[in-house]
Amino acid sequence: MINKSLKELKEGLASGEFSSVELTRFFLERIKQFNDDLNAFISVTEEQALAMAKAADQQIAAGNAGKLTGIPMAHKDLFCTDGVLTTCGSRMLENFIAPYDATVVEKLNAAGMPMLGKTNMDEFAMGSSNENSYFGAVKNPWDLERVPGGSSGGSAAAVAARLTPVATGTDTGGSIRQPASFSGVTGIKPTYGRVSRYGMVAYASSLDQGGAFGASAEDCALLLEAMSGFDERDSTSVDVAVPDFSAHLNEPLQGLRIGLPKEYFEEGLDSGVAAVIETALQQYKKLGAEIIDISLPNTHLAIPAYYVVAPAEASSNLSRFDGVRYGYRCEDPKDLTDMYMRSRGEGFGAEVKRRIMTGTYALSAGYYDAYYLKAQKIRRLISDDFKQAFKQVDVIMGPVAPETAFKIGEKSDDPISMYLSDIYTIALNLAGLPGMSVPAGTSNNMPVGLQIIGNYFEEAKMLNLAHQYQQATDWHRQTPASFSGEQ
Repeated sequence: MINKSLKELKEGLASGEFSSVELTRFFLERIKQFNDDLNAFISVTEEQALAMAKAADQQIAAGNAGKLTGIPMAHKDLFCTDGVLTTCGSRMLENFIAPYDATVVEKLNAAGMPMLGKTNMDEFAMGSSNENSYFGAVKNPWDLERVPGGSSGGSAAAVAARLTPVATGTDTGGSIRQPASFSGVTGIKPTYGRVSRYGMVAYASSLDQGGAFGASAEDCALLLEAMSGFDERDSTSVDVAVPDFSAHLNEPLQGLRIGLPKEYFEEGLDSGVAAVIETALQQYKKLGAEIIDISLPNTHLAIPAYYVVAPAEASSNLSRFDGVRYGYRCEDPKDLTDMYMRSRGEGFGAEVKRRIMTGTYALSAGYYDAYYLKAQKIRRLISDDFKQAFKQVDVIMGPVAPETAFKIGEKSDDPISMYLSDIYTIALNLAGLPGMSVPAGTSNNMPVGLQIIGNYFEEAKMLNLAHQYQQATDWHRQTPASFSGEQ
């Protein structure tokens, strides 16, 4: 059961091999069995999931089932869910119950997918390891002493350990692709504006984008299609048609041009990771693709630009959490100023406070032009690099991260080293481009992801490339030994 694709699960539901209630109960039992080891879920919505599964069974019986009806899933705990805790992995929202559903939640509810629960994450999506959660670190299913990546580490770990068939995530600087790489699953961040941000608690509004985790590109294609679409409630939502992503999966790759940025293979890339990526590229050659060397000359500026733009936007977005309207409030404040200061000081973790302070400084009088404005100019240069590259090639490939998953605590005292984990992913968010991570092998017995970068709104092409690779390899079918058995 745990290794069935969404397509196979749908066929099983349609044939009566199992019901949605049985399927949902199966995954709820796996969560009960394994979540204590992984800490992948912050909350489990068993009663709600079984009620949704029962409704899905009725739809299936009536012949009204859609592509995903009755298949359970999980949401990153950044999406507002009506009547259910939405914590963002923070003490600040430890007891916050959202009064409405995010658009993504609405869409997947409408698709008939029972929600198993809400997955753990770095606080307010700030982190690359999932160690910044108020609810404790998430463990990597391949090695419980290692991180699963972040900030969507709970979703990645839950899919990798097969506690859920698929899950949602968000990506501000690599927070879907990097945990997908570290955890050995497929993860896709679509073009900025493809998926509505309404009801998705903001970290950096011009960078955040919702996306999908699954075992395979085929599974991600189905989930992403259900999540996508224009939303008038989100001013950053783009009104473009949502294609049938699954319809393009089997197109041949003959003559397709793959760009290889020289900047992604310079000093800093682990030799084991580089070897895995090279082997994957050779497989693409066998499938008929052409490899072309390209340059993205401003790549080295992506991290400094990001760590000005993102904290500046976080400083603005998180100013609403002040202990007045909702969220954490300190005990016995002396006055209003004391309440503001202590509520924020006690409610936010160290990394969130670090980024708020950085962003506030960058936006302050006398420093806006020197930092924020300059970072936005660099952002345009990075975007222009990609535009030039896509005149020569159809897609771009390279590593997701410079190394495999590191040990829990290894980089906790070195934020700069932690930030460098996202060196190959951040530029896409600055440019608004789509990207995905595909399991491509292992180094030191830990998963390595291949990054596929597409042009704007060309998710179908990326998914096609990923699917063709997964037809020729079996890395996406491999599961961590401790979680591969069925109870």
